[in-house]
Amino acid sequence: MKLLMFQAKMFSFSTPDHVREETTDAVVAFIQYEPHDETANGLQTKTAKNIKWLANKRGFKNVVLHSFAHLSVAQSSSEFAREQLDKLAARLTGNGYNVLMTPFGYSCEWNLNVYGHHQAKIFKDW
Repeated sequence: MKLLMFQAKMFSFSTPDHVREETTDAVVAFIQYEPHDETANGLQTKTAKNIKWLANKRGFKNVVLHSFAHLSVAQSSSEFAREQLDKLAARLTGNGYNVLMTPFGYSCEWNLNVYGHHQAKIFKDW
């Protein structure tokens, strides 16, 4: 699994059919699931903990989850990735976070304004 996270001042996205969403003061998580993730244990826990850790650094309660299948050449099945993102969103929502998900499978236009602090950009690979 690859996880690229940003502490964002602002994140917005637009879909090809002109649906536009925006949030501020959020952790934006670009996530790519890989084939070995389909048999891994504890994936949800690790991912949620990393996102919550970064959110808590600035007291953020907003999280954006974006399926980003460009962090590695190896990709899990799309069904698995979508299921995992839905479970992660439910878990974070249950922990008091406001979760926004980009539409799965869409090529979205997005704007990302990231804080300049060294912890505003974190990459994890497991």
